[in-house]
Amino acid sequence: MNKPLAGLALSLLLTGAAAAPAVASAPRDTGTPTATSAAAAVTYAGTVALSNCSGSVVRAPGSQPGDPALVLSNGHCLETGFPAAGEVLLNRSSSRSFSLLNASGSAVGTLRASKIAYGTMTDTDVSLYQLTKTYAQIQSQYGISALTLNDAHPVQGSSIKVVSGYWKRTYSCNVDGFAYRLKEGAWTWKDSVRYTSSCNTIGGTSGSPVIDTATGKVVAVNNTGNEDGQRCTDNNPCEVDQNGNVTVRQGINYAQETYILVPCIGPGNQIDLNRPGCTLPKP
Repeated sequence: MNKPLAGLALSLLLTGAAAAPAVASAPRDTGTPTATSAAAAVTYAGTVALSNCSGSVVRAPGSQPGDPALVLSNGHCLETGFPAAGEVLLNRSSSRSFSLLNASGSAVGTLRASKIAYGTMTDTDVSLYQLTKTYAQIQSQYGISALTLNDAHPVQGSSIKVVSGYWKRTYSCNVDGFAYRLKEGAWTWKDSVRYTSSCNTIGGTSGSPVIDTATGKVVAVNNTGNEDGQRCTDNNPCEVDQNGNVTVRQGINYAQETYILVPCIGPGNQIDLNRPGCTLPKP
């Protein structure tokens, strides 16, 4: 996984998803997010920095201004540690804080969680925190709107940006394809997004929103990459196809699709795993 940055032990455990070494070297400068032709500008507005990872304030297409806001990151970025294979966290109390960024990447305020609304590393690698403030309150206080989750599957070849609130760095590339199964150590993820090589994400970028530059919507959450060319080990995920064939792509990074979250977000931004169309793992 792109390791979380909370200590050397964790950073050694994960590589493509969230963290970086305790003493991290300077990240490669991939430039400030810029608009693409015929597309909304992709900036840092709405992204957040966690203590060990990146994230973003997000809304479902049906979320309302008065709903408590949600922060999206990775399951392996949770302050409770990595969830075990098969483990799901639902509506767990949390007071975690997040540094909210504006368009230029400057911190403008601190947001606080009221709970971990959902978190898992089974089938996907995702966490959703519910905040103590609503979208309307964040907009009024900071002038920042939430990023919208796309409700459709990402498209191969589409232009994307991975926007890290932790490093204030942006990586630009395309969706290279999809891994039927992505296996890393004890965890297996379904239908993962594979980047083209220019999205060379590093520790601390875990949990970054992956934004489709044509729509400005979030299509995935950055989580891991194969660092050393090893096969299916921690920090070295491998792809497994429908027939069980294994492919190792050293230096290639991955993300987990987020359209699957949308059917599970009910009225008031409450996570309801029994809603029609919701396929997220249950506790």
